[in-house]
Amino acid sequence: MLSTIEFTITAIVCIITAIVIQRIFIKERSRGTANNSIQGIKWFGIAIFAWGLGAVLNLIFTEIFNWSSTNSIVIYTGVIISLANSLFILLSLPSIEHSKNRSFIVKLIKRFGTKEFIGLYCGVMGMIIFVFITASYNNPETSNNFIWLIDIPVSIFVAISLLYELNSAFSSRKMKFMLLPTFSLFLLILIAVSHRIIPQDRALEFLDQQFWAMIGSITAISFKFLFILLFSILLYSWKFLSEKEHHESMAERLTSENSKLKARLERLELSNESHLDTIKSMKTELSTLKENQKVSFSDRQKEVLGNLAYFGVDTSYSEVANAMNISLEGFQTHIYQIKKLLNISGSGGKEQLITFAMENNFITHATGNNDEQAHA
Repeated sequence: MLSTIEFTITAIVCIITAIVIQRIFIKERSRGTANNSIQGIKWFGIAIFAWGLGAVLNLIFTEIFNWSSTNSIVIYTGVIISLANSLFILLSLPSIEHSKNRSFIVKLIKRFGTKEFIGLYCGVMGMIIFVFITASYNNPETSNNFIWLIDIPVSIFVAISLLYELNSAFSSRKMKFMLLPTFSLFLLILIAVSHRIIPQDRALEFLDQQFWAMIGSITAISFKFLFILLFSILLYSWKFLSEKEHHESMAERLTSENSKLKARLERLELSNESHLDTIKSMKTELSTLKENQKVSFSDRQKEVLGNLAYFGVDTSYSEVANAMNISLEGFQTHIYQIKKLLNISGSGGKEQLITFAMENNFITHATGNNDEQAHA
């Protein structure tokens, strides 16, 4: 009765859980999540499904065919299902992300690759199973439970690897309160494995048969449910962590774009300020020119400007002074006064005076021009 309840509960819960997990895997894959990050979800779901399948087969064997739990086919099927489950759990371990060193089995899986590791595992286990079945089949002196010796070291190794990876993952995600449940899972697996291998007749020398069967059923159901619970917590913590990293990445990207926009805005402001300064300077120069046009010159100063415009840059002040029949000192005095009126200073003063004189048509006051006209 207890075994029937155990198999029924295990079959229903594990198969439903496996379907839900595979749906999560398909959804994450459709969202474009990295394949390496979600492969563990797929193998975890298949491992749970293997448990559900084993429970269904046990129900068929014991309830429909009325075979005993010690029947060789029942036990051989159970061993194969258990070994397959161990394989799928091992394949799910590399996807458990954490910052600590990876276990030996994870490094081995990554070294060989998934397909090669499955082939290696099936080859080794197949040879060992063949040897055990050959040695125990139709041998009345050998208990059918003898074949569980194949699964015990594998299950213990898987339990140790699982304990290490889960603890490392929960520690990395600052969930150390989950270390106790993971250690409890490890103990439950050891108890379940021990229950398989210890001969029932030996156990009944110390314990009641019903109590011994109840220990086996409760342990088997408990460690499966705890396993599902821990992986579900790990799965959703991974999902939340992934979403958090996505949001942080988006925030960093937005911050970077914001910084670029601020820098661009500052450059535009500097450029605008430069343009404004240029416009202001041009307005000042224009205002100066307008003011210069309003300057009142004496007749002699107009004559000086006119001669400068007439003779041009190539003629020296001395030559222009001779043409005007005035001394060089007197000519330079007029030049100084004109520059002061026009607010002209520095080098290039002569060119500025000539430009100003030509733009304002002072060339009409040039005596050289008048002389030429008189000679003509």
